[in-house]
Amino acid sequence: MQIDRRPLNAQERLDWLRLSRAENVGPVTFARLLERFGSAAAALAALPDLARRGGRAQPLRVPGKAEAERELAALDRMGGRLVCAVEPDYPLPLAGIDDAPPVLSVLGFAQLLQRPSVAVVGARNASVNGRKMAETLARDLAEAGFLVVSGMARGIDTAAHLGAIAGGTAAVVAGGADVVYPPENKGLYEDLRHRGAIVAESPLGTEPQARHFPRRNRLISGLSLGVLVVEAALKSGSLITARLAGEQGRDVFAVPGSPLDPRAQGCNRLLKDGAVLVESADDVVMVLRQAATRPLAEKERFYRAAGPVAADERDLQEARRLVLEALSPTPVLIDEVVRGCQLSAGVVLTVLLELELAGRLHRHPGGQVSLVG
Repeated sequence: MQIDRRPLNAQERLDWLRLSRAENVGPVTFARLLERFGSAAAALAALPDLARRGGRAQPLRVPGKAEAERELAALDRMGGRLVCAVEPDYPLPLAGIDDAPPVLSVLGFAQLLQRPSVAVVGARNASVNGRKMAETLARDLAEAGFLVVSGMARGIDTAAHLGAIAGGTAAVVAGGADVVYPPENKGLYEDLRHRGAIVAESPLGTEPQARHFPRRNRLISGLSLGVLVVEAALKSGSLITARLAGEQGRDVFAVPGSPLDPRAQGCNRLLKDGAVLVESADDVVMVLRQAATRPLAEKERFYRAAGPVAADERDLQEARRLVLEALSPTPVLIDEVVRGCQLSAGVVLTVLLELELAGRLHRHPGGQVSLVG
């Protein structure tokens, strides 16, 4: 289905930002709220009651209008802008993932995000040869018309950005768009602001923490038609990005390396698992040219209101009891909860929404949920 995209007006943009920054509202919950209530403004008005019904005693923290206006003004002073998931400038590949962020802060040239993209990632403690290979591949991919996406980390990420800076590159950062991490990449950060793009899901001023990086990685793969890993150990974040790429239906590429080098073991494992072997940018371009012609499945979740659930309060009370009995601290598929409770999907999703807003539910990749331990 073709979805009509449209720019948001100033009030709608504030509502989207406030809802996306509200306590216990993650990307999936944001989408559910818009499906249920039709607009961010209506969802904001419903939050207190939903959280109360989920068992929360204290009010949810929701940024006020003035706080949201300050964030937008600060972003504007930096020459940046907020891009919301319903808007034409929001990257189409990213819109197709299940937990696409409802808002992105973008510094630099946001129009670069409309290009077909390829991620180039790898080890922070990269070898000299690995950095040289990443820089060469990134330069050639950018010259071939692809936006090179990476995470501005030390090692391979930095080399990829440096190689592609003249042709087009974007850094997806784990903290706020105004936070330089690692600090030694201050020069690269400024170069990206003026010649490329910097993309962030977190609010301005957010210092990156360990838990932010896996979430950042899903954006790197989500923005891209494919992910190229140059060097990676077996337990590296780059393999997380490659795994996410596979789950998102993206192509995975890897540069082979010596079995004696731990930094090559991750790439070699990817190749055993079916990744495309890369010796030059041509190996990537040949595959991605075909990928760029395939239609991307765009989610309808930000665009269509589902309306209220047809159940009275007594039915919902019984549904809450059944759903709570079905859940535990161990993740379980939402579909299994629906089947086990013998309730309609709409009623179960409503109860899960209430529990999450109350801070009693965790969402996990693959449509799984668990009770907070």
